[in-house]
Amino acid sequence: MHKLRNWQLFAICVLTWSTTWHAITYQIGVTTPEFAVAVRFGLAGLAALGWCLWQRLPLRFGWRDHGWFALQGVFMYGVSYVCVYHAEQHVPSGLVAVGYSGSPLIGGIGAALLFGTAMSRRFVGGGVLCVAGVALIFWPEFGQASGSASASLGAVYTVVSVLLATVGALAASRNRARAMPLWPSMGFGMLYGAASSLVVVVASGQPVALPAVASWWVALFYLALAGSVMTFACYLTLLERLGAGPAGTVGVMTPLLALGVSMVFENYQPDVLTAAGVALAVLGNVLILRRAGVPGTVKVAVATE
Repeated sequence: MHKLRNWQLFAICVLTWSTTWHAITYQIGVTTPEFAVAVRFGLAGLAALGWCLWQRLPLRFGWRDHGWFALQGVFMYGVSYVCVYHAEQHVPSGLVAVGYSGSPLIGGIGAALLFGTAMSRRFVGGGVLCVAGVALIFWPEFGQASGSASASLGAVYTVVSVLLATVGALAASRNRARAMPLWPSMGFGMLYGAASSLVVVVASGQPVALPAVASWWVALFYLALAGSVMTFACYLTLLERLGAGPAGTVGVMTPLLALGVSMVFENYQPDVLTAAGVALAVLGNVLILRRAGVPGTVKVAVATE
């Protein structure tokens, strides 16, 4: 990743993350969301740890470190993604992607409470704009009488996913602050997230069987290797080179392209309120990502999806 130029890293992040939301739809209905998440992040975690072995990175950590890896992984890669998969059963994938525009404000509040991170007026104002934009985007879905109940459930799953992912993001911020190595923490975290999803599968009596559907497998490898391992590595390289603000512009472009993917492949037809909501969300992200208003510990929450 270090040999790639900044614009190449940026392009990989935006193009990959903007399409992973739609890729999830190829697994929905074939297996349960919990099983799909367990297999996806199990494969991703093994790939990340395999890279650690190839690079001879240290993989021996104490129980306390594994506790933090688990906290990061269960919330960031486990239960939050289960909610994402459930949400996409009820609303277009692009709407779920844009819904994550509200995560910076929630993450900022959590960082302020736990770490004492200051929030500027610009940051708070941008976060409020993001939340208002997301509300406008989902509003037309609520207005459809035939699908209002389903849309409401999709919105609830989206909100819960953002809240859960923020917990994992704050744990990841703590791990970075303690100089925990990136690749091992990501690899172990993904395995813990996969394990938490698998526990739900077994406890609820869901079928544990790999499907014989080609599209499910294609989506799996794309989501696990490209959408989880490769893209996080690219983003974190950008973060190291440019800082949180410039690298965070990935979070502005990704939801926009994801919404476009939904329009092309899912026959999603936005209206004026949706356009206005997207504009507010983008404006809010721009305000948040300006260097003077970005608390460093919040950026993980913006980039997780």
